[in-house]
Amino acid sequence: MAESFDFISATDRPALVACSRAAWTDVTKKTLQEIGYKVHTVVAHEEFNTRFSQIAYQVVVIDELFAANKPEENVTLRTLQSMPMSRRRHVTIILLGDKFQTLDPLQAFQQSVHAVINGAEIAMLRPLVEKAVSDNDLFLHSYREVQNRVARS
Repeated sequence: MAESFDFISATDRPALVACSRAAWTDVTKKTLQEIGYKVHTVVAHEEFNTRFSQIAYQVVVIDELFAANKPEENVTLRTLQSMPMSRRRHVTIILLGDKFQTLDPLQAFQQSVHAVINGAEIAMLRPLVEKAVSDNDLFLHSYREVQNRVARS
């Protein structure tokens, strides 16, 4: 069950978990909390849309079968993939699934996410998430630096 409304402070590091598989949800939530994220979980696409539009999440972990029987039916993933970059630039999106080769950049690119992780490697989630977030931060560092300079002038 999803959490009720709560406040996010400026020092919180919000993360959103959208998994249909209970075991993956539990491991992902626990792992993100250990890393220092304030974690919200959702169980339906509508709930995901509401949460994502209200909070600037730093990390989103989504199951390829979230609220779906087949990956093609995953409305939440399709929504993220078609979302303008300006709405999702601030977040590292990680896709969990059985058909992915963990951290394969081509598969991640094909899915319009930052990283893919094979479900068989869920026990190694912490270093995988840390690497995906670090790689994304490094990639966007120059962009964010320029954006901050423009905002100050």
